[in-house]
Amino acid sequence: MPARLTPEVRQYLLITGNYWAFTLTDGALRMLVVLQFHQLGYSPLQIAMLFLFYEVFGVVTNLVGGWLGARIGLNRTMNIGLALQVVALAMLLVPTTWLVVPWVMAAQALSGVAKDLNKMSAKSSVKLLIPADQQGALYRWVAALTGSKNALKGVGFFMGGALLTAIGFRPAILLMAVGLALVWLLSLATLKRDLGKASGKPKFRDIFSKSRAINQLSGARMFLFGARDVWFVVALPVFLAEVLGWDFWQVGGFLAAWVIAYGFVQGSAPYFTGRRRGAVPDGRAACGWAAALAVVPAAMAMLLFLGIAPQRVLLVGLSVFGGLFAINSSLHSYLIVSYADADGVSLDVGFYYMANALGRLLGTVLSGWVYQTAGIEACLAISAVLVTLATISSIGLPRRHVIGGSSP
Repeated sequence: MPARLTPEVRQYLLITGNYWAFTLTDGALRMLVVLQFHQLGYSPLQIAMLFLFYEVFGVVTNLVGGWLGARIGLNRTMNIGLALQVVALAMLLVPTTWLVVPWVMAAQALSGVAKDLNKMSAKSSVKLLIPADQQGALYRWVAALTGSKNALKGVGFFMGGALLTAIGFRPAILLMAVGLALVWLLSLATLKRDLGKASGKPKFRDIFSKSRAINQLSGARMFLFGARDVWFVVALPVFLAEVLGWDFWQVGGFLAAWVIAYGFVQGSAPYFTGRRRGAVPDGRAACGWAAALAVVPAAMAMLLFLGIAPQRVLLVGLSVFGGLFAINSSLHSYLIVSYADADGVSLDVGFYYMANALGRLLGTVLSGWVYQTAGIEACLAISAVLVTLATISSIGLPRRHVIGGSSP
């Protein structure tokens, strides 16, 4: 690593590397579980229930994890997350007959805790590296981190489908567990600095945000991610396999390509939202981009109801949805880091990602239930309603334009 990098930046890059490694296993595990249990004859609603505790514990983890990060440092919360993911993977190495719903839900619960500890640690860290007057640089760093993470998650989706086809469920889980255990040991040896530790000892009641802007942005984030996951988590992969007859390679490959492209757009979001004008986005931009996104699932649902070829509607529509959603997500990720208080930043970021996890929980449950009872058209219609609610929640966000600074 270049000697000119400061210790803070070196630590941040190590955290980012850990986050990337974790993201690969998280994406692969999600695809492995969905496809394996669909193959075993589980219904869409039952598959959705496997992820229920993953999302429920994500809600709790972001609240408590933000407080914990402010007290003990973000490096420690990162290492705890890596260790828990190794345990969660190990829990799925039992014989197939033991993989009953409660056991898999418990493993997913641990994985949910691990994922959100990692996300909170990485996203909080960047706030501490950029001077407050360099909002343009902050936006670019956040966009790069978020975009690269989602691109790697897409690679993880493909990896999960490919591993399931090539070597089977248990060998794939074992391979990922061993690889992540090595990353965890390296992290224990290299992450030494108490990055993100608050100057005081925050009380537990401080986990709830007192900022109006953060509360509104958190509400918008909840609806936004509910709108994505209502069709993405269960409905889409099951529809592709069950209705369109795609095999595991095709399902995993399509979802991987979607998420990778989504990640690249996230990383490029500053270009689309003001960089060419020397500005960074504000609340008005968040509202406008959400309104544009709401049109897409509404149009897709209408076309499917009218009997237009579903494969064409999904491939084209979800490409447009992915691009607009990526810009919305990246913009939101910048705004929360910008709004957050630098002292104990993980408290505000943790509260915000609690709302994110709540949205994922809502979307996950609806994805299985609505698809099973009314089909993918209904999932897309509900997605449009949820994005509309995200637009409404964004109306009162602060409206200001800040000239960006240079990268550190």
